[in-house]
Amino acid sequence: MSSLKFTLASSFNILKTVRSNTYPKRTIFTQFHFKLLKGRCVLPCRQSGSTASGAEKGEDTVLKWFLLLIPVSTFGLGTWQVKRRQWKLQMIADLNSLTTAEPINLPVDPMELNSLEYRRVKVHGRYDHSQELYILPRSPVDPDREAREAGRLSSSGESGANVITPFYCTDLGISILVNRGYVPKNKIRPETRMKGQVSDEVDVVGVLRLTEQRKPFVPHNNVEGNRWHYRDLEAMARVTGAEPIFIDAVLESTIPGGPIGGQTRVTLRNEHMQYIATWYGLCSATSYMWYAKFIKGVRL
Repeated sequence: MSSLKFTLASSFNILKTVRSNTYPKRTIFTQFHFKLLKGRCVLPCRQSGSTASGAEKGEDTVLKWFLLLIPVSTFGLGTWQVKRRQWKLQMIADLNSLTTAEPINLPVDPMELNSLEYRRVKVHGRYDHSQELYILPRSPVDPDREAREAGRLSSSGESGANVITPFYCTDLGISILVNRGYVPKNKIRPETRMKGQVSDEVDVVGVLRLTEQRKPFVPHNNVEGNRWHYRDLEAMARVTGAEPIFIDAVLESTIPGGPIGGQTRVTLRNEHMQYIATWYGLCSATSYMWYAKFIKGVRL
């Protein structure tokens, strides 16, 4: 709405400026010739009027086609946003299909892993609770709420951490990193959730994730203080001795009394409908103004 008001105001200002810069100059020009050629004012006045009229028509023609760029450009931007929305919806559908597909056995080939982000995999083994890592602050994943709050600077006040635990895969003979899920602030310390600290071998289904680049304004990881703010797989692997392979345990792999799984965020910001409405609205408004001014001859 603010963009619409700005464009309309700009269009009115352009028209006023052009009008104020054109007509007074023509009047001064005519008066000057009238005083200079008193005895022969008829022919010079006709010539000056014809010259001014031609100049006015030329300026109006330039202005006419210049202002037409506004509705044309806004129509193009609206159409571009339609295509962007289709692309975003397809991306969301693809991510959802990956995170809900039947799990496959975890591959260990790094080249294969790099092409399988968000793919569900399954592993069998046991957790090493002595080397837990904590990514914080984190709020529990709620896809419906996150879709509503996309683009906001703040979200839910609920805050805690994601618990990252080395997991020894008995069938593969390697240790990987598993994001067991979310715990609130008062459950971050392991002794507050001993029921979920199982030592038996378990089956885990998780969503494969790759390393994460630090975003602007996100603090650096505090390795010594065990306060992590983003996934740095190489650093996490060095600290725990695990391979730089990371999965988010799904909700169904949650162990009673332990962290709540299913913390994979796949909600993408999708505000393209607002942009589409804004650009097409601007196109309609400025098209009407152009038609009223240059076709109907209405003074704006």
